[in-house]
Amino acid sequence: MSEAIRLSISGMSCAGCVSSVEDAINGAAGVTLANVNFAEHTATVEGDVSVESLISAIQSAGYDAALLVSAEDESEKEAAELAYYRALLKKAGVAAIIGFPQFILGMAGYLPTFASGGGRLFWLGIGLLTIVVLVYSGGHFFVGAWKSARNHNANMDTLIALGTGTAWLYSMVIIAKPDLVPPMAQHAYFEAAAIIIALINFGSAMEMRARGKTSQAIKRLIGLQPKTARVVRNGIEEDIPIEDVGLDDTLRVRPGERIAVDGVIVDGRSTIDESMLTGEPLPVKKQTGDEVVTGTINKSGSFLFQAKRIGKDTALSQIIEMVRTAQASKPAIGRLVDKVAAVFVPSVLIIAIVTFLAWVNFSGGDQAMTFAIVTAMTVLIIACPCALGLATPISIMAGVGKAAEFGALIRNGDALQQAGKLNTIILDKTGTVTEGRPSVTSVLTLDDWTEEKLLAWSASIEKGSEHPLAEAIVAAAVERKIALLPIDDFSAIAGHGVEASIDGRSVLLGNRKLMCDRDVDVSPLEDAVSELMRQAQTPMFMAVDNKAAGIISVSDAIKPDSGEAIRRLHDLGLKVVLLTGDNPVTAQAVAKQVGIDEVIAEVLPQEKADKVAALQAQGELVGMVGDGINDAPALARADVGFAIGTGTDVAIESADITLMRGSLLSVVDSIGISRATVRNIKQNLFGAFIYNSLGIPIAAGALFPFIGVLLNPMIAGAAMAMSSLTVVSNANRLRLFKPSDSSR
Repeated sequence: MSEAIRLSISGMSCAGCVSSVEDAINGAAGVTLANVNFAEHTATVEGDVSVESLISAIQSAGYDAALLVSAEDESEKEAAELAYYRALLKKAGVAAIIGFPQFILGMAGYLPTFASGGGRLFWLGIGLLTIVVLVYSGGHFFVGAWKSARNHNANMDTLIALGTGTAWLYSMVIIAKPDLVPPMAQHAYFEAAAIIIALINFGSAMEMRARGKTSQAIKRLIGLQPKTARVVRNGIEEDIPIEDVGLDDTLRVRPGERIAVDGVIVDGRSTIDESMLTGEPLPVKKQTGDEVVTGTINKSGSFLFQAKRIGKDTALSQIIEMVRTAQASKPAIGRLVDKVAAVFVPSVLIIAIVTFLAWVNFSGGDQAMTFAIVTAMTVLIIACPCALGLATPISIMAGVGKAAEFGALIRNGDALQQAGKLNTIILDKTGTVTEGRPSVTSVLTLDDWTEEKLLAWSASIEKGSEHPLAEAIVAAAVERKIALLPIDDFSAIAGHGVEASIDGRSVLLGNRKLMCDRDVDVSPLEDAVSELMRQAQTPMFMAVDNKAAGIISVSDAIKPDSGEAIRRLHDLGLKVVLLTGDNPVTAQAVAKQVGIDEVIAEVLPQEKADKVAALQAQGELVGMVGDGINDAPALARADVGFAIGTGTDVAIESADITLMRGSLLSVVDSIGISRATVRNIKQNLFGAFIYNSLGIPIAAGALFPFIGVLLNPMIAGAAMAMSSLTVVSNANRLRLFKPSDSSR
């Protein structure tokens, strides 16, 4: 699969533009997926397509685009947005200087009428000043409206350009030919046009400033990447740009410095602050052979490490890319909103025309034309769907960023939306509820077998296995300095154990089911096995030439925070299920210690996904938490898969959410953030829909028959600007959210 292309998009003014840009991108040959983020003004494109053809397609639709690749590109985009923010403030200031004095003097009755020649000259001068405002402060609205019209589209620019342009044109006609309308309708709307443009520009500037805060998570992550690294070449240490570091280069890290690339320590030891990855505040001890990760901080000693992953391959770069992709993605609710927004502006244009015609034809009186102009202009100004377009993406950006702060990397918007709806959580046992570092606790033998001999044979068979229980047996043999033996005919029996030959004798090592399948009598060990399992230990049987030789009991300590995490999952209203290949008695013992509701034991790896599907068939929305290769199918089958980040790459790739710290509390945090984000999106959408649902009828004059009042177009402009700012501000509340609060 080709790498996703990220583009910076300029010229988008409202949610309606999103569909236009997406349609243009999807029209390019080879595009398989396109996501346009209105809040970030970016597009993420997947498929076999060139950047040039994408930019050409976007430009053909009336917008512009540039490729985003490096941190420098992001910095340029940020600098351009800062410059645009300042330009908007200047434009707002110029429009305000022209508009507000007119408004104040007009309210005080100091402005002349059209009756005298001097009065008409005065208003002609005001009209010329206002056209300066329309060109300088509002020119981008008219250019955007023209581009949209050429491409048979309509957007926010269309509404503003029509509203303010109509106000100016009507006023100039009245100045030139006041007798065209009755005296009561002889009113200029220059101040309305200028103030509307001032308010909208000011609101857009404030919205941009607030929007920037939602992307702080990405900026902080990018800021963790050092600019230089201290490399050791030919015995000489020198600082070089990070781009010049090569694979297998040896780097020096001194106390207090950030680690420049991913690698393995080759000399020295230290403690490393990995909180940027895991959210865990306590430093981690590292020594020769341990991995270190880009962006983490060396707290104490100096050490040398060898670079193993550089550039885009580092864990930090992949995290940044995952967060960025998730922020740009859309959940189902967002895609629905985009469809609504696509038809919203054309609908508003129709409503404005109907409003104008209704007032002209049915209101009667000398002020019919004035009322028609005012109401049509007010409908155009108040109905801009900016708030609607920002409601979902701005919350997604904030929610994904907040999750990243707590060590949860969310792959896409759908996962973020779904996580909050889960009602059942399935937990793998080893490495998820437990530490995943089991140790041998006892060795029981039969006949002439000694503990040392039983351990030697067991470790010899298991030395090539990566299973945690196998590693525990090998570690116990190494600790006792027991020599391992050569083996032949090794084979793994999935979900049951292993078999091999030692000194020409057939050896089986595995669970009770394996012994039963091979007709091995283990009755002499039954009492001891039952007691071990009640203590949450896992017994592994060894048989030689189909005769029981003894058992090796392995225990895996429960993580200190598993009990608290499961209690908080219950507080969130979720049912917790333990799914394990271990025996039922041991599994029940673990479940009892941490308060798990249900246990499904002795499940083969290939059966885990089936168990997830069975719960889904009962109407459950299922989240699966695991860390091993054998969990990958179940993670992929679940409604939301959570992979413990300390686990295997296969499990992480199969999951929707990657937990960078090996704690179940991250699952609770993710669900809490999901619920808070979806709640925030609904608040934004409710506000946006209510604003437009109430604003358009009021702007059209629905209150006039009852209280004799029409909505001033300037108030409509202020309301439109404030609606977007309110949505962005509400989304920014997520930055203050603490996941621990969600279960209270």
